[in-house]
Amino acid sequence: MKPTLVLKMGQQLTMTPQLQQAIRLLQLSTLDLQQEIQEALEANPMLERQDDGEDFGQDTMADSSEHQGPDSEFRTDNLTQDSHYESATPSEEAFGEGDNDWADRIPSELPVDTAWEDIYQTSASNLPSNDEEDWDFTAKASAGENLQTHLLWQLNVTPMSDTDRLIAITLIDSINSQGYLEDTLVEIHAGLDPELDIDLDEVEMVLHRIQQFEPAGIGARNLQECLQLQLRQLPADTPWLNEAQQLVKSYLEALGNRDYSLLMRRMKLREDQLRAVIELIQSLNPRPGSQIEQTEPEYIVPDVIVRKYTGRWLVELNQEAMPRLRVNAHYANLVRRADSSADNTFMRNQLQEARWFIKSLQSRNETLMKVASQIVEHQQGFLEYGEEAMKPLVLHDIAEAVGMHESTISRVTTQKYMHTPRGIYELKYFFSSHVSTSEGGECSSTAIRAILKKLIAAENPKKPLSDSKIAGLLEEQGIQVARRTVAKYRESLGIAPSSERKRLV
Repeated sequence: MKPTLVLKMGQQLTMTPQLQQAIRLLQLSTLDLQQEIQEALEANPMLERQDDGEDFGQDTMADSSEHQGPDSEFRTDNLTQDSHYESATPSEEAFGEGDNDWADRIPSELPVDTAWEDIYQTSASNLPSNDEEDWDFTAKASAGENLQTHLLWQLNVTPMSDTDRLIAITLIDSINSQGYLEDTLVEIHAGLDPELDIDLDEVEMVLHRIQQFEPAGIGARNLQECLQLQLRQLPADTPWLNEAQQLVKSYLEALGNRDYSLLMRRMKLREDQLRAVIELIQSLNPRPGSQIEQTEPEYIVPDVIVRKYTGRWLVELNQEAMPRLRVNAHYANLVRRADSSADNTFMRNQLQEARWFIKSLQSRNETLMKVASQIVEHQQGFLEYGEEAMKPLVLHDIAEAVGMHESTISRVTTQKYMHTPRGIYELKYFFSSHVSTSEGGECSSTAIRAILKKLIAAENPKKPLSDSKIAGLLEEQGIQVARRTVAKYRESLGIAPSSERKRLV
C-alpha cells in the first residue's frame, strides 16, 4: 500500500492548561488554596489583593452563586441582597489602550505615614501596647517543650554523678511519647560504653530515680508498674489506697476482664467498696507522657457558613478565608497590543495568566456554592433535628442536581468544611449509604449510627446491650440491619463490645 494523505474531522476532549488549573484549584483545601494564592501574588505582578472597603473593578474575583427559584424555600443569599455574592467576570475592555483613570486617581505625592515598626521588626514592637486590645499572647509565645526536654530539665537540677547522669540521659532517650521505657534495661546496658564499667544494677538504680520525676508514672516498663508508681506518690491517707495497690499488684488482669465477682471474692470487698477502689485507679493516667507531649494544633477553616435567618437556611462563603484578587489596573494599562517587544510580551502573558487565575477562583467558588446549597437543601432535617434525621445521599444525587460529573463533586467535597449551628463538618460527612426500612423507605447509615449511640448511652452498665440485641431493637423501629452491620457501625464509632462495656453501677 502506498502512503496517502487523508483529511478527517473528529472531536476529542483536550485538557487545556486553563482547565487543568481550574481542576487543581477545585480540589485544594482552604489552607492550601491560600498558599497557592500567595505564591501567585508573589510570582505575577499583575495580581493584587483586593482590600476591604474598596470598590470592586471589573477584573475582580468576587463571589458568585446561583439564584434560587421564587418557589423554593431554600435560599443562598445575604441579608441585604437576593444573591449570596456578586459575580464579576473579567472584562477585556477594562484594560484597553488609553485607559488612565487609575493613574489620574493617584496623587503626585503620597503622605509619609509609615513607622519604623511597620518595616523592621523589633523586640519592642512585639510587646502589647495600651490601645492594642486584640493582642494575642499565644501568637507570641514559644512552642511548648516535649517530654524529653521536660525530663532533662529535671535531671539538670538533680544532684548526680557524671556516670549516673550519662546513664540517665540514655534512659530518657529511650522513653517514648507515652512515658514508657521502650528498651529493656539489658539492651540499654549493652549500649553503654564498656570502658565505664557500669553494672546492670546501677542502671536500674538510675531508672528508679528517673521514675520519681514528674509526671508521676514516667519511665515505667509496663502498665502495672506505671499505675504502681502513681499510687506510691499519692498521700498515705488517701481512701482505699492499700486496696488499690493490692488490686494493681495481684488482680490487674481480672480488672481488665471486668470480672468483678472474682475481685470481690478474692479481695473480700463489697460492691460499693470495689467501686470506690476502681474509681481511684481510674483517676490515674495510663499514659503519663501525654501530659507533657505537645503537638502543633491543626486548625480547620470552614469554606462555607450555614445559618438560619427568618426561618430559612442561608449558605454563604467564608469571606475571611477567601481572599479577593484583582488585576492591577496600572500595570495592565502599560500593555500595548501592537508592541511585540520582550517586556510587552511578558506583561501580556502575565496579564492573561492573572485573568485565568481569577476566573479559576471564581469558578471554584461558584461550584462550591452550588454543591453546598444542594447539600443543605437535601439535609435540612439534619440541621433542624440532628444526626437521626440525616437522609441518604450519594455523589450521584448532587451531580445530577447541579449538572456536573461525580468526579467533580468528589473533588469539591474533599477537604472542604461547612460551619453549621451543630458544628463544623466536612462536606463528605453529609453523604452516606442507605438501609431499607420495613415500611419501604430508606434510612441513612449516619442516622443508624446516631440511634446506635443513643441506645448504648441509655443501656444498663451491668448488662450492656449485645450487637444482636441492638439489631433487634433497630428492627423494632423498622430498620433492618444484620448483627455484623451493627458491629461495623459500633467499631466505626469507637465503642467497645458489650463484654468491655460492663461497669459497676
